[in-house]
Amino acid sequence: MANKWVYMFSEGDMTMRNLLGGKGANLAEMTSIGLPVPQGFTITTEACTQYYEDGRKINDEIMAQAMEGVKKMEEINGKKFGDLKNPLLVSVRSGARASMPGMMDTILNLGLNDEVVDAMIAGNPDPKFKRFVYDSYRRFIQMFSDVVMEVGKKYFEKLIDDMKEKKGVKFDIDLTADDLKELAGQFKAEYKNQLGEDFPSDPVTQLKLAIEAVFRSWDNPRANVYRRDNDIPYSWGTAVNVMPMVFGNLNNESGTGVAFTRDPATGEKKLMGEFLINAQGEDVVAGVRTPMPIAQMEQEFPEAYAEFIKVCETLENHYHDMQDMEFTVENKKLYMLQCRNGKRTAQAALKIACDLVDEGHKTEQEAVLMIDPRNLDTLLHPQFDAKALKAATPVGKGLGASPGAACGKIVFTADDAEAWASRGEKVVLVRLETSPEDITGMKVSQGILTVRGGMTSHAAVVARGMGTCCVSGCGDIKMDEENKKFELAGKTYHEGDFISIDGTTGNIYDGVIPTVDASIAGEFGRVMAWADKYRKLKVRTNADTPADAKKARELGAEGIGLCRTEHMFFEADRIAAFREMICSDTVEEREAALAKIEPMQQGDFEALYEALEGHPVTIRFLDPPLHEFVPTEEADIEALAKAQGKSVETIKNIIASLHEFNPMMGHRGCRLAVTYPEIAKMQTAAVIKAAINVQKKHPDWNVAPEIMIPLVGEVKELKYVKDVVVKTADELIAAAGADLKYSVGTMIEIPRAALTADDIAKEAEFFCFGTNDLTQMTYGFSRDDAGKFLGAYYDAKIFENDPFAKLDQVGVGKLMKMAIELGKKTRPEIHCGICGEHGGDPTSVEFCHEIGLDYVSCSPFRVPIARLAAAQAALR
Repeated sequence: MANKWVYMFSEGDMTMRNLLGGKGANLAEMTSIGLPVPQGFTITTEACTQYYEDGRKINDEIMAQAMEGVKKMEEINGKKFGDLKNPLLVSVRSGARASMPGMMDTILNLGLNDEVVDAMIAGNPDPKFKRFVYDSYRRFIQMFSDVVMEVGKKYFEKLIDDMKEKKGVKFDIDLTADDLKELAGQFKAEYKNQLGEDFPSDPVTQLKLAIEAVFRSWDNPRANVYRRDNDIPYSWGTAVNVMPMVFGNLNNESGTGVAFTRDPATGEKKLMGEFLINAQGEDVVAGVRTPMPIAQMEQEFPEAYAEFIKVCETLENHYHDMQDMEFTVENKKLYMLQCRNGKRTAQAALKIACDLVDEGHKTEQEAVLMIDPRNLDTLLHPQFDAKALKAATPVGKGLGASPGAACGKIVFTADDAEAWASRGEKVVLVRLETSPEDITGMKVSQGILTVRGGMTSHAAVVARGMGTCCVSGCGDIKMDEENKKFELAGKTYHEGDFISIDGTTGNIYDGVIPTVDASIAGEFGRVMAWADKYRKLKVRTNADTPADAKKARELGAEGIGLCRTEHMFFEADRIAAFREMICSDTVEEREAALAKIEPMQQGDFEALYEALEGHPVTIRFLDPPLHEFVPTEEADIEALAKAQGKSVETIKNIIASLHEFNPMMGHRGCRLAVTYPEIAKMQTAAVIKAAINVQKKHPDWNVAPEIMIPLVGEVKELKYVKDVVVKTADELIAAAGADLKYSVGTMIEIPRAALTADDIAKEAEFFCFGTNDLTQMTYGFSRDDAGKFLGAYYDAKIFENDPFAKLDQVGVGKLMKMAIELGKKTRPEIHCGICGEHGGDPTSVEFCHEIGLDYVSCSPFRVPIARLAAAQAALR
């Protein structure tokens, strides 16, 4: 036998998850520890990969092995597939190695056709049994049509509703055997009407089509989006589980349920779940009938309940984690259909991890490894009230760019946001896209919604830094900024209308959904303390204001890895002076304008040093192109002309001259300091004077500024700017008679800098990878425009995720490795960090650990995520 494509449940165990998928591996494991599992088989994930390689066909070898599995199943169960005396009916379910909602749904009761139905009824004269058979048959036709043949559920649901109306009953369960028989006939007619062919009556054909449908669903749009969001590679494939049916809808001695060994919302140690009498599994999940709480099952089925409680204990002691289980009772006998480590909220994850350590199930290290760092996000931001959210339907969807929940009145400009917020109104800022001058309006908003832009657009990056909820790139919005209105899902929204946005899912809701504030519980601190114990990477924060820095310190940051000084220039009292500097004709005029800003910059840095209490602070010198600072409004242009004693025409010409075809690769970063060394002089003076003052005030702190020169691609360029910095700094330190240490390093964000890092390290005392720009320059993608075409790349499987959100370890990663190796050859003690958005992404943090970075730096609210991810990287 060349390949083994099929495993009986008795042949596998939980270590074979990659081959059998999560569901198959757990069914095999439950079988091996003696739990009551209906005995079937699993078709492997490799068969799924093969199906795609063969051009979406199941080859004969796989099908033959599946039929061999059916034969063994028949022997174990004493029933035969398609047999009229004792027919074997099966369920077909998907099961990838990571649990994935949105994958193919289950098909139950496969193997039924008109002959089998008639024969079953003839063999059992009980009228209740007749009803059960027709109920199972109409369910099978409905599921098979919907799931396998993709005829929408709605056609069948309408037929059921019409039938209930005709019979004057409220619930499906009130329909008689004859009603259901009639429905089954209507369903088959609808099938033929939709597809132009008869419903397949041969059980082997039914099985083959069902297996194909499971494999096909691995590539459906829902599954692809879920995979991209959760780092599940396309290459993994899904397995198929085929098992004999047990019938919870046989009679009133039967039923079906879903349960968790602990509360998945809070983590409390108590059995949680629901049970329905005379029902199949889909009824519990679909919410067609209201189930009873699991504890009530004890009165109805005491023996099965007692056995189920034992099973729960066995499973939790076996897997050492909270279990999510599906089970069925047939004629009072319990059967287990599935178990898995249950999905849980972040709050529950922390509590369960701590409880499992206290109960002796887990070590601290194992507890640290069992929490998904991305889930911590939800603990730190306001959330929508869960009940209200369940009842609401989204009107649109963008990218969940910055987590949290926001609800407020719509405003269309940053100025309006400030004006409304100062009156005590809660606002949501809705823009085509945001730019740096919107920052003050963004600060006062509950949330930000943009029509354009991706996960690393200006809005997304700034919102994450502030911990403000943001949904970006909702292209369905038809925007009319001028008239302060937009259209979405057929409704026009005006300024002042209420809207709610969910920055975790990207969903947009009409009207008000109440929010609840985040609370960081005791377990949070405990798990974080364990994480800090085991991690090697230091975690810093990207912070531009003392408030951000303070927040990040509360969340465990060990310093500032990136302070973007340009954000300080947008404050109203400074932007005027900075604009004067831009419009100056001579060095003297420029220096005069900068002299107005210097004391303000110095004050900013003093406040930052105070907030960090002697922890390291890396200050990046001015980075954006100058055109981002110039006025666009007529009134502001006139004010600037007046201040400069120039005509409006002259100022407009200056502004026009700053326009660049490709500003991301234009006059920015260290190139500004080469053209205007006086900018670097002023910034150095502010950094050094602030450091001298704070060090004097707190002699026990170690204030040692790290000055970072951005966008260097050539060592001579760095040396030119560094010479200006060192001359200015040394003169100031000598004049003050101080003993202050400082260092000058660079950002590695241009591929050439990585390729010549050995030369650059002759001048740079530290490296910090600016992976947003490095990704942009390595791919040659503009990060503001890439979102428009990356969708096609995901569909064609060229990319599996957004390279700006998840670090490209192959290309960009190779440049990073090279830069570290070359840099350390020249300067063995050089320290290296990362301060792009990737610093808070768990898989990117793991990569940073592997290549030997000293620290990662991320926005304040991602600091706990990075701390946990760094610990997991060290433990793995």
